[in-house]
Amino acid sequence: MSESAVDTRLAKNQRINLRATGRQESLLRRAAEATDHTLTEFILGSAVERAERVMADRRWFIATEDQFAEFNRLLDAPLPSTTKFEKLFARPSLFSDEA
Repeated sequence: MSESAVDTRLAKNQRINLRATGRQESLLRRAAEATDHTLTEFILGSAVERAERVMADRRWFIATEDQFAEFNRLLDAPLPSTTKFEKLFARPSLFSDEA
């Protein structure tokens, strides 16, 4: 089932108010009609699609082969001194029953 089909069954209890010029409103209405959607469906669908693309750019990145090799080298390199971590992990946990 597509995400948009799931979205239509969920309760819509949030309101978003917009201001637009007459030209923007007219263009949006014509585009909504051309795609057989209501104005709300068209605006929300377009905005959500754009938002998903923006957020995908923050989850995925493209690197050259050299950049990817350097990235992997850094991931595989040993950590710097872990003395501070060892001291921290040696302390009793605040969440355990052991004191």
